Amino acid sequence: MSDVITTDQSNFDYKDIVNSLNHFLRIRTMPIGMRLFETIEEMEEIERIRRPNAVHTTDQIVGMAARNGWTVGITADDLVGAQCKTVIGLSPRDEEWLSGDRMSGVWYADHENASAHQHAMDVVPFGKYQAMAVSPLASGRLAPPDICLIYATPAQMILFINGLQWSGYKKLEWGCVGESSCADSWGRALSTGEPSLSIPCFAERRYGGVMEDELLMAIPPVYLPKVIEGLKQLSANGLRYPIAQYGVNNDVRAGMGVSYSP
Repeated sequence: MSDVITTDQSNFDYKDIVNSLNHFLRIRTMPIGMRLFETIEEMEEIERIRRPNAVHTTDQIVGMAARNGWTVGITADDLVGAQCKTVIGLSPRDEEWLSGDRMSGVWYADHENASAHQHAMDVVPFGKYQAMAVSPLASGRLAPPDICLIYATPAQMILFINGLQWSGYKKLEWGCVGESSCADSWGRALSTGEPSLSIPCFAERRYGGVMEDELLMAIPPVYLPKVIEGLKQLSANGLRYPIAQYGVNNDVRAGMGVSYSP
């Protein structure tokens, strides 16, 4: 898809992008941005940045932005354990972490399965970054963020993906590591620069406030104008959210003629 997007983000209006997402998809949770910083000082220069006064999971930090509308910056010292830190590149992917000992017998049957899970996770390489911040996308405080995080219901999300695929079509393929699915969303998007969909895990829902019916799309901001344009074209063709129910017992030909014929 990289051949049909612009990499110039200098004129991005993030408030307008969020307004467009809300217009086409009626998203109820604030889209947010996430950015990694090479120095703590650079992170602390962000306008109205909050710093935690307790130990948290990354899920909670993300939730503070998406649910509370806060701009929050963290370092490795603010996060509990290596699992959260390693996904965003603030702790090494070392042998102890790869062993998965803490998950053996809890999330996975034995050490072999727990270690296989750890090896399967997408993480940001360690050594370059010292801090991370999240903020509501519309605030523009992280402009540009490394990635945007968009929570949506399955119905909203498939239309978002349809918008992404309107031009420059590419089959999108993702994985699911199960628990620690932040590796499927922000871990993968940060490390690959590609849109990454995930099913938020137990920890994200328990600690991050993610709703039962929400999926998470982590996506570099350069893709968003393309998504908005695709949603605009789909809407003009009558393909809109909410998706009106046609009825399981009705003769389908009239509906199919509207939605699938030029």
